[in-house]
Amino acid sequence: MRVIRIFLFPVSLGYALVVYLRNFLFDVGVFKGKSFKTPIICVGNLSVGGTGKTPMIEFLIRLLSPEKSLAVLSRGYGRKSAGFQMATAATSVELLGDEPFQIYSKFPAIPVAVDADRKNGISILEATISPDVILLDDAFQHRKVSPKFAILLTAYDRLYVDDWYLPTGNLRDGKKEAKRADLIIVTKCPEFISVAKQQQITQKLAPLKHQKVLFSYLKYATTIVNEQRSLSLEALKNKKITLVTGIANPEPLVTFLTQYGIAVVHLSYRDHHFFSKEEIALFNTKDFIVTTEKDYVRLKGKVDQLYYIAIAHEFIGNGKQRMASALNESL
Repeated sequence: MRVIRIFLFPVSLGYALVVYLRNFLFDVGVFKGKSFKTPIICVGNLSVGGTGKTPMIEFLIRLLSPEKSLAVLSRGYGRKSAGFQMATAATSVELLGDEPFQIYSKFPAIPVAVDADRKNGISILEATISPDVILLDDAFQHRKVSPKFAILLTAYDRLYVDDWYLPTGNLRDGKKEAKRADLIIVTKCPEFISVAKQQQITQKLAPLKHQKVLFSYLKYATTIVNEQRSLSLEALKNKKITLVTGIANPEPLVTFLTQYGIAVVHLSYRDHHFFSKEEIALFNTKDFIVTTEKDYVRLKGKVDQLYYIAIAHEFIGNGKQRMASALNESL
């Protein structure tokens, strides 16, 4: 795969040129982003997948919902529907997409909608819901909307400054577009990353004067759960499980489980994969299936002995307080 990516380097140069021209036309005002009366908080990245956008949206919901009425708008990548869709009790994962469906399942009191046309989706939410704040998921590169506050995520082991454009690398937008972020969060850090390493990364990212750089890690639950029961990971020590993932970067989860002495047989699929009947039949031959929250919503009710492990962003040092302060100043 790496050899193929290197071979496609000329294609990545063409892609980089298109990205540069598009951003240049926005910068000089030929293309214009639209601002809305409702404050928009945009969460996104410069690369494709793997930075923890959905857990960050969930973090923001927990942080802001006690004081603000919220709505979430996503594109609904991989869904089997078109246009604007609002989540309801009758909504399926196929109509909404896995990540928005996961968010709605965990926060049913929060309006969750999907629309590839973000401007249209925001307009409908303003007209029908009138929330205090709209959380715009995976839309940092979507410049047709001008957010009130922009959060840029970059993974610790895949910093955007070290990456290159698709298809040779994973960048879908220009590195210099990081200048549009109000907050840069380095995600998936080691839990005990040193202050010196944080300073080194911050210098590498070279934030502008107004930008804060924060660091977070993904905290995995110590239990696996489904709608009927939960099991501690300690209880699975020295046992064999089948791990099914359809996410961009499953390696940290595999490492976490094996640290508990669990023998992991990993069946890995592409991000947002909708599992076929044949794959589901295979899973049902296994004694025990563990998966991610995102994959769980696609497999629930189809696979016996299915459990998921939850994750959440935890900030290092006083990162949570600094984030809350920045949001309060902006909103």
